Amino acid sequence: MNTTPLRHETPASRPVARVINALSTLEGGGFPVRRPFPIQGFSHFDPFLLVDHLGPVEWKPGTPIGAPDHPHRGFETVTYVLAGENEHRDSFGNTDVLRPGDVQWMTAGAGVIHAEMPTPEFHRKGGLQQGFQIWVNLPAKDKMMTPRYQTLRASEIPQAKSPDGLVHARVIAGESLGVSAAIDTRVPIQMLHLTIAPGGSLLQSVPAAQNGMIYVFKGTTQIGDEKRDVSEGQAALLGSGDTVSISVPSEAKESAEVLLLSGRPLNEPVVRYGPFVMNTREQIEQAFVDYQSGRFGVIPERSR
Repeated sequence: MNTTPLRHETPASRPVARVINALSTLEGGGFPVRRPFPIQGFSHFDPFLLVDHLGPVEWKPGTPIGAPDHPHRGFETVTYVLAGENEHRDSFGNTDVLRPGDVQWMTAGAGVIHAEMPTPEFHRKGGLQQGFQIWVNLPAKDKMMTPRYQTLRASEIPQAKSPDGLVHARVIAGESLGVSAAIDTRVPIQMLHLTIAPGGSLLQSVPAAQNGMIYVFKGTTQIGDEKRDVSEGQAALLGSGDTVSISVPSEAKESAEVLLLSGRPLNEPVVRYGPFVMNTREQIEQAFVDYQSGRFGVIPERSR
């Protein structure tokens, strides 16, 4: 009879392995973004290919701009609107308007052309615009899948609060504070929008098999058992473990807002050029041929 006692593994807290300052640049038709990656020396964070924090920018009437018609192949684009209005149109005939709190999850797969522009009303009136666009890589077996489009309205995104009410979670993908996301993803990932008031703290599960990062887009947080300060416009890459501690000191003057991203790495070759992300150079060249020959289709004209 084996009398060896059972071992109960204690969850290991992830430290901050590296802090990255987001690069400020212009994207699309010329709107401002802050980008923790890809930047020089840090091309991607498997399975994530890009994180763009759009704005915040206050547009005067008649000045808002967006991203006109452009193609994608081989990955997924996630658009999360925090402020403003965004109109989506694509070559599969999908049309949609995204408002604050809405999420659009577009799987480009074999190829799609889309446009993301301010709605005519928002363009006319102007106002505050802020949001995220995140690129999630697809595994080789899914890179040529039929494109699909998922929309989650703000009211459909699961939300939760900590017992003390100081931490609020919007669960776009994954799990937090006992609630699970409604979105269907091709690879296991978490995407959480966390708002932490002064004095609030959260021990968040981040599966050991996933890479993890936290991007701070408002205020200052303390991350990990070492309570590393990470402030607005910075991303913390997490070391190994299966939980992460996130807190805001009680003496802080404002709440912090962060986007927590984690995902199981694909560990596959990444060859990218502009809007195409594949596994080989030959596949990239074929993507250009297919796009230029019209195989991605066209965005239908608006009905009058």
